[in-house]
Amino acid sequence: MSLDFTEDEFQAAWRELDEPQLEGWELFTETMGVKIYRRYSQETGLYEYKVFGSLKNCAPDLCAEVYMDLAYRKQWDSYVKELTEKDYDGQSAIYWEVKYPFPLSNRDYVYVRARRDLDIEGRKIWVVLAKSCEVSQCPEKNGVIRVKDYKQSLAIENDGDCGSKVFMNYFDNPGGMIPTWLVNWAAKSGVPGFLTDMQKACNKYESFCKNKK
Repeated sequence: MSLDFTEDEFQAAWRELDEPQLEGWELFTETMGVKIYRRYSQETGLYEYKVFGSLKNCAPDLCAEVYMDLAYRKQWDSYVKELTEKDYDGQSAIYWEVKYPFPLSNRDYVYVRARRDLDIEGRKIWVVLAKSCEVSQCPEKNGVIRVKDYKQSLAIENDGDCGSKVFMNYFDNPGGMIPTWLVNWAAKSGVPGFLTDMQKACNKYESFCKNKK
């Protein structure tokens, strides 16, 4: 287990699958079988989101593999400009540049992540945690805005059929002036769209792995 995350953080993520912690949260939108809740932060003036949904015909272990495979994500996620995992003085971190629509500047992230495959009284649950970090060897680029406050948690388990039940909690502060319409689009359409793209990616993952060999 990564020392960047606590045991409580892993436990809290999977428990949302059973008992969503929504006190103080509002239902923001429900679309394509996905429910998105949000909570306003007085400190940042931004929203944090919780997402509850499913991926049909995608087994949870496959979902976890696809989510963790950075090389594959560069193929199926059209918003990725650059995505690499490197070792910085013994600390593994990921550099991720995200395409933003013109005339906005792209955003980039440096973050750490950890995955745990849990067995909870016979239930198999996959949890992935991620959060931003500072790495001196990865300086900011001209024309790209560094996202310095980012966190995400993901919990996946079998939906009782051939698919996966998914919980996601995320927050990031993109910095700069982001139009409200873009923020709302990202939450209302971008997240369900990401899950749809990921579902398609799961269906094509076996082919990708064969071609990679």
